[in-house]
Amino acid sequence: MAGSWSRFNIISLTLGFAFLYIPIVLLVIYSFNESRLVTVWGGFSFKWYGAMLNNSALMSAAWVTARVALISATLATILGTMAAVALTRYSQFRGRLLFSGMAVAPLVMPEVITGLSLLLLFVAVGLDRGFTTIMLAHTTFAMCYVAVVVQSRLVTFDRSLEEAAMDLGATPARAFFQVTLPVIAPAVIAGWMLAFTLSLDDLVIASFTSGPGATTLPMKIYSQVRLGVTPEINAISTVLIGIVTVGVLAASLFNKRRALRERQG
Repeated sequence: MAGSWSRFNIISLTLGFAFLYIPIVLLVIYSFNESRLVTVWGGFSFKWYGAMLNNSALMSAAWVTARVALISATLATILGTMAAVALTRYSQFRGRLLFSGMAVAPLVMPEVITGLSLLLLFVAVGLDRGFTTIMLAHTTFAMCYVAVVVQSRLVTFDRSLEEAAMDLGATPARAFFQVTLPVIAPAVIAGWMLAFTLSLDDLVIASFTSGPGATTLPMKIYSQVRLGVTPEINAISTVLIGIVTVGVLAASLFNKRRALRERQG
């Protein structure tokens, strides 16, 4: 035990966390800066959060991003879960290797290639770029992450539980929704949260598939940062950090309580 907490390991861990989180901490601190100069501390103030709320362009982009993330994460979770079930339960169908490769390809595909290919697809089918195309694009690249997460849980699932339910008269669909889905629910929720976070964060793919009147928050932030960082950008970024942090903590608490109930049961 002492060797695992050697000075080298402690220093390495400290430097790693410092490299990752000091910039984020500084961003949060300077979002409460009184001064308009983002690198000069002028006192504590909430005024830039008020300015952020009064910035109609920023709030419009945030509303578009929230709707895209909610819808695409839900669709990606449904489709990703279905793909995970197909890959786990039906291992002998023709084309399984191709299907498996296509399901995980977006994980390693450069976002520029994904965005460009989706843009060409939407142009070919005559679909005007806007909210719908961004939503479809985010669903496409996020569902593979959900499939991988859910599949890892289904691999260890005891199918005898489903078989017992069907022996008692349940249909396969009812056995899945009443037996399997509650057991794999933590993985499904984790997949949804991952898809939601990826959609909130995406810039490259949204840049290719967006159109007039459908500007996402990362695109808006990027366009403003090119002209210089403002305290309003720090404020909206802090809000995004808070949303993601609350989601991660809520999911962790949910999983811990579920594991505690299972041990008590």
